[in-house]
Amino acid sequence: MEKAPINRIINFSNVDGPGNRMSIFFQTCPFRCLYCHNPETINACENCGFCVSKCPVNALSIIDGKVRWDSLKCVGCDTCIYVCPNLSSPKITMMSVDDILLKIKEVRPFIRGITVSGGECTNFAPFLECLFLEVKKLGLTCLIDSNGVHNLEKYDSLIDICDGVMLDVKAIDPKFHKFITGKSNEIVLKNLDYLIKKGKLEEVRTVILPNYEEENIKTVRAVSKMIGSRVRYKLLKYRYFGVREEGLNYFGKVIVDDDTLAKMKKIALENGCSTCLLYTSDAADE
Repeated sequence: MEKAPINRIINFSNVDGPGNRMSIFFQTCPFRCLYCHNPETINACENCGFCVSKCPVNALSIIDGKVRWDSLKCVGCDTCIYVCPNLSSPKITMMSVDDILLKIKEVRPFIRGITVSGGECTNFAPFLECLFLEVKKLGLTCLIDSNGVHNLEKYDSLIDICDGVMLDVKAIDPKFHKFITGKSNEIVLKNLDYLIKKGKLEEVRTVILPNYEEENIKTVRAVSKMIGSRVRYKLLKYRYFGVREEGLNYFGKVIVDDDTLAKMKKIALENGCSTCLLYTSDAADE
């Protein structure tokens, strides 16, 4: 794969793994999470053109049947994202490994490494392997932020190269997982076991949802038993900011309170997970 679709690059992030890191967000994701905070990363642009007339600064146009984005005109208002009927964005850049390396080298003295995210970055596993091989030559670390939808055992060489995977375990109950993501969690749980055995699990993360306490408890209890204290288990609060209307119908315009997170942490501790952490900031989690 010569190029991959990049939604955006954040030069400096301290919430996407240890240390100051560059976060690279790839476009497209097989999951359709009801509470996704980046719903514009789910699908590829279908070039329907609906966003073009909505852009207040005419940064979008249609050329040869495709929506084109002029980054110089763009003011970052994200109107195109808000009006998109397809959970996508016209502001996607096709980038090669060399293109991304140029961006990394600009900030190399100030970062510990890179984190690839999405969307779902493992949609582009061969590309990631090529990228990581080059990034390693710069003396930087490489982390994968994944929802675990793909069987990572098939990409064993990629996992060997990376420094770790931050894995989302959204729900332990298969029916509830399919309800909130549209997909089974069978491969996710297999990946959890695989990464533990490989020693490549950087952390596990679960979003604590409102209105579904029993499901939260089942997930936290099961995951904490599975990982013990071998890796961090990060519990994230649900926040309604950016969640699409379909998700708001189930979870509402609320922010999970810190007391609820503390209750979930207590359950994790009781089940042998002394590395459980609470992410209580209202800053965006991916």
